[in-house]
Amino acid sequence: MKTIRDMADRLAGKKVLMRVDFNVPRDKQTGRITNDLRIRRALPTINFARENGGRVILMSHLGRPDGQVVESMSLRPVAQRLAELLGADVAFAADCVGPEAEEAAAALKDGEVLMLENTRFHAGEEDNDPEFARRLAALGDVYVNDAFGTAHRAHASTAGVAEHLPAAAGFLIEKEVEYLSRATENPEHPYVAVMGGAKVSDKIQVIKNLLDKVDAMLIGGAMAYTFLKQQGVGVGNSLVEDDRLEVAAELLEQAGDKIILPVDHVCGREIEPETEAQTFDEEVPDGWIGLDIGPKTAQLFADKIKDAALVTWNGPVGYFEIDRFAEGTKTVAQAMADSEATTIVGGGETAEAVEVLGLEERISHVSTGGGASLEFLGGEELPGIAVLQ
Repeated sequence: MKTIRDMADRLAGKKVLMRVDFNVPRDKQTGRITNDLRIRRALPTINFARENGGRVILMSHLGRPDGQVVESMSLRPVAQRLAELLGADVAFAADCVGPEAEEAAAALKDGEVLMLENTRFHAGEEDNDPEFARRLAALGDVYVNDAFGTAHRAHASTAGVAEHLPAAAGFLIEKEVEYLSRATENPEHPYVAVMGGAKVSDKIQVIKNLLDKVDAMLIGGAMAYTFLKQQGVGVGNSLVEDDRLEVAAELLEQAGDKIILPVDHVCGREIEPETEAQTFDEEVPDGWIGLDIGPKTAQLFADKIKDAALVTWNGPVGYFEIDRFAEGTKTVAQAMADSEATTIVGGGETAEAVEVLGLEERISHVSTGGGASLEFLGGEELPGIAVLQ
C-alpha cells in the first residue's frame, strides 16, 4: 500500500486532497465538540503534507444529513478546532464542490489548509456518484485517504476520488492496517480475543474468521447469553437473539474448547442506573438481566490476557455506561493495559471505554473505526483501502 511518505518529494506546490474522519461527537444543545480525538489523530498526516509544501484540502462527513444541508452538522466548528490544534489558520469553504470550493482551493499557498463543508450534504457522496467524485477530485492534484473510520464505505470521497488521482494512505490508515493485520495474518501466540457487545449477529463474521487463529476467545456482554442459552444455561431475562441460537451452536462446535463464557454474572432487574445489582454464579435467575460479567469471570479473563502474546478486544463485556455494571469492562481494560502483549482495541464503544478509563496510552493500538475494524477483523475487503493497494 502506497503511503503519503512515498509522495513526499512530489507534494511541494501540489493540492493534496485528503479524506479525514472528523465525524466527532458534539453536545446536542450547544453543538460544542465533546471529543476531538479524531481530529488529533489526523494531525501527523496533515502536518507531513504541509511540511513538504503541500496545499492541504480536507474532506469529511459529519453525522447523517442524508444529502441535505443541515446547519447543525456543519464542519465549520471542526475547522475552528483544527486551527487551534495546528496553531495555524484553516480556511473554510461553505460547500465541498462548486465555485466557492474551487476558488478557495485555487487560493491556497504552500503549507496552507482548507476545510471543505460536509460531503454528506450531497446525496452523491453516499451513492458514490461518479460525477460527484469527479468534481471532488478536480479540486486536488493527489489524493490521500486517512479516514479509517469510513474505509468500509464505498463513498465518493473514500473510493470514487481515487479513480481520478494518484492515491496513497495517510499515517493513521497505515497504522490501522499494520496492527489489525497482526490479528489476522500470522498472529503471535498465545493469541486471545475478547468479544463483547450486545449482539452475536454483529460479530458472527469476526468470530468465524478469528476462531481458527486464536488460542482462546473470551465472550462477555449481552451476546454471551445467546451462547449460554444454547448450552442450556439459565439466562433469566437477559438479552438473547433466539434467531441466532443455531449459529451459536455452530460456532461452539467449530471452537472446541476455545470459547470461554461467563461463569458468574452481575445482574439487575432493569437497565437503569438505580436498579438493584446482584451477583449470581453460573445461571441468571428468572426476573434478572445479566448486565456484566461477574468477578470470577473478570479474573478468569484477566488471567488469560496476562499470559497472552497478542490480545484483541472488540465490544464491552458489560453495560459499562452504568457504573455498577462497568467493573468487568474495567478489569479487562486494566489487564490489557498491564499486559506485555501486543494489545489491539477495536473502535466504537470499546475505544470509548478505554479512553474514559484513561488507559489509551497503555494500549498498543486503539482503532478509530468501529465498523471498519469489525469488517477488517472479519476478513472483509474495505473499499477505501482496496483502492490504495
